[in-house]
Amino acid sequence: MKILVTGGAGFIGTEVCRLLVSQPGIQVLNIDYLSYAANLDGIKDLSVNKRYTFETGDIRDGSRITALIEMFSPTAVIHLAAESHVDRSIDDSSEFISTNDLGTQVLLDCVLGYWKNLGSEEQKAFRFLHVSTDEVFGSLGEEGKFREDTPYKPNSPYAASKAASNHLVRAWHQTYGLPVLITNCSNNFGPYQFPEKLIPLIIGNALEGRSLPVYGRGQNIRDWLYVEDHARALLVVIQKGTMGESYNIGGGSERKNLDLVKELCNILDRLCPSSDVHSYSKLISFVEDRPGHDFRYSVDDSKIKKELGWKPRWGFERGLEKTVLWYLDNRSWMEKVKANSYSHARRGLANS
Repeated sequence: MKILVTGGAGFIGTEVCRLLVSQPGIQVLNIDYLSYAANLDGIKDLSVNKRYTFETGDIRDGSRITALIEMFSPTAVIHLAAESHVDRSIDDSSEFISTNDLGTQVLLDCVLGYWKNLGSEEQKAFRFLHVSTDEVFGSLGEEGKFREDTPYKPNSPYAASKAASNHLVRAWHQTYGLPVLITNCSNNFGPYQFPEKLIPLIIGNALEGRSLPVYGRGQNIRDWLYVEDHARALLVVIQKGTMGESYNIGGGSERKNLDLVKELCNILDRLCPSSDVHSYSKLISFVEDRPGHDFRYSVDDSKIKKELGWKPRWGFERGLEKTVLWYLDNRSWMEKVKANSYSHARRGLANS
């Protein structure tokens, strides 16, 4: 199997590439634009593997993508390339619409042109997996879960851009017959995550003695999925999923944001006690909430479990401790990322 991965230098993408190369018989072409959140450190060991190739490329550049597709002749595509941080989308939506929507449209057309020229059996075996988010469904109250057939109701520019890209992928299936799959996942966490996201942000700030910002009163609820479990789910979907279908991928680990931050503080207190504060929780500060902040996400992932046999292997507590340990053991990685492409400045305030 020859799998082309877009966005394979991102947080989830690096985990996917590592998993794919670990599987016998799978060749990988990783195409990434190397935007601010990309990082090749997580896959530098793959460069010596003959079944792995990396190429720089922008999914909005049709000629470049077409050339790479023709060079590699994939039997499948896993499309991960996207702008993903909600706060950045609030400040400036243009890059999100350009990458997530125009880029997906360009990529779909390139893949469609390639697929149409395959033999009939190769066409039947081919698949295009679009990786999306539960944020396309909007916000839940105290009860209920998002199902695959829940109507889309995005509330941020990022979520709207991903909802639009989902619609594009489905349209290319219905109009042109391109064999596609869509996944919608809950919040990912794990090693190598860019420090603007909540868990690495809290870890990094705590270790530097900075305040630990919690939006609003910290009552918003997210379901957390360990990135390794997400990567395994994507492999299962690409191998066994029914064309034209979508699959929700969840961790089954809902937490209020404030409770999650306190849990991180407890782990850090035990593993790396501070000499300045009795507990890192003393650094928690409540800050102005994100505009349109969705209250709760939770996905019903019974479909992927029943139909494809996937289930998460990592309990939340075990995955969270492993994540904290990784950041403690790799402080130089965090320092390098912050020096190169990260600012502590607050983003996502629509009135600023």
